[in-house]
Amino acid sequence: MDSPLRTFRAGVAWVSRTRWFRRVGPRIMPPFERVMAKLTEGRVTASGILMPALVLHTTGAKTGQPRQTELMCVPDHGTWLITGSNFAREQHPAWTANLLAHPEAEIDYKGRRMRVTATLVPDSEREEVWATIQRQWPGYRKYEVASGRTLRIFRLTVR
Repeated sequence: MDSPLRTFRAGVAWVSRTRWFRRVGPRIMPPFERVMAKLTEGRVTASGILMPALVLHTTGAKTGQPRQTELMCVPDHGTWLITGSNFAREQHPAWTANLLAHPEAEIDYKGRRMRVTATLVPDSEREEVWATIQRQWPGYRKYEVASGRTLRIFRLTVR
């Protein structure tokens, strides 16, 4: 990654970890993501402008209904890592419960729909995985500290 992009991402990462963003982000980002998806016919997510991002299609853990979530992702040797940071809130995001209940899901990534299986990253791999995530998004692990919980990290593998 070139230095200007890395510097810009570090600045955006800093803003995204502020209390202000953690308060307003959950209200402004989902509608912004929907507008971007509509304008680009699903080819670009707002998150994807700065970072690799995907749209995760899950089955609701309680309802069994289809659910869709735009997420930052970390491509990792033919798989994707996704983290349930939930803007550093105290509770896990609903999509993580959906994947725990129904690990068979689909993603839209760079305009392609793929069937994937989600696997919760085991404790034995967490440090290595966090290092991979933070190479792409510096300081991202601070969400875990701010939330006061262990963030759920999933590896998505094409099936």
